[in-house]
Amino acid sequence: MSKAIQFARYGGPEVLELVDVPDPHAGEDQVRIAVRAAGVNPIEWKVRRGMMAEVNPLSLPAGLGSELAGVVDEVGEGVTPWQVGDEVFGFAKTPAYAELALADPASLVAKPAQLDWATAAALPIGVRTAYRVLELLHVGDGDVLLIHAAAGGVGLFAVQLARARGARVIGTASETNHAFLRSLGAEPVAYGEGLRERVLALAPDGVDAVLDASGRGELPLSIELAGGTERVITIAAPDAAAHGVAFSGGTGGPTVDTSAAIPLALELLGQGRLQVPIHRAFPLAEAANAHAESERGHLRGKIVLLPD
Repeated sequence: MSKAIQFARYGGPEVLELVDVPDPHAGEDQVRIAVRAAGVNPIEWKVRRGMMAEVNPLSLPAGLGSELAGVVDEVGEGVTPWQVGDEVFGFAKTPAYAELALADPASLVAKPAQLDWATAAALPIGVRTAYRVLELLHVGDGDVLLIHAAAGGVGLFAVQLARARGARVIGTASETNHAFLRSLGAEPVAYGEGLRERVLALAPDGVDAVLDASGRGELPLSIELAGGTERVITIAAPDAAAHGVAFSGGTGGPTVDTSAAIPLALELLGQGRLQVPIHRAFPLAEAANAHAESERGHLRGKIVLLPD
């Protein structure tokens, strides 16, 4: 038996429990990972609350988590890319909030030796989401991009990948994160009343594109600043359709090849051009506290769970 986080009913963070589960075993074309770190993402507390139950009903009790870093400790029949002992990171096939998880070999990347476990687990979803959205927005050299929640788990990657493309980035965040955003190459502005005037003070003609990673009511202003809905995308606002704005959640909509996202991130890391801040690391047993922190928002970087 091994340990995993599960919930038997929808609800607040308190429904998450550390339980004993049968060890999963690698089937054909699968590998098993001894998890060293798992990323925590907003979609997971939304699932836990039942907010996704209509589109993705679960059989309870259920686990959570899709991104991880760890060591291959069992290899299924037909697997050639990986061997027992390989250090990897990427996406899990079974819940990643666990000591053991299964994965498809193609969903994993070799972890560079200099990359710590928490940082590796913080990369996959944030980097791939940011890359996908920048492609959909056609962000390029000379563009002015506004990012809401620029210091969060996706926003911080979007800032840095956009800067690598030659774009100018204006990012909304709490004032405590302004110095951090400047270190990433963004021009920070405080959210809340007066946001329109603060953005226009930096970009009098408005902006070329907007990424809403906040979902806290910024879409009408975003449309105004961008001069329409064509180059406005949200990954967080549930009322996107009501405003005529595209919602990018990884499924449906235009197809984007994100296979270059993680290799690009590793290249930028090697060049010292990418920061991957960890907001906080929690022990696996404290998943409820990790979710409560994630729900409060206003993070600087990623939350991760550490099984060991």
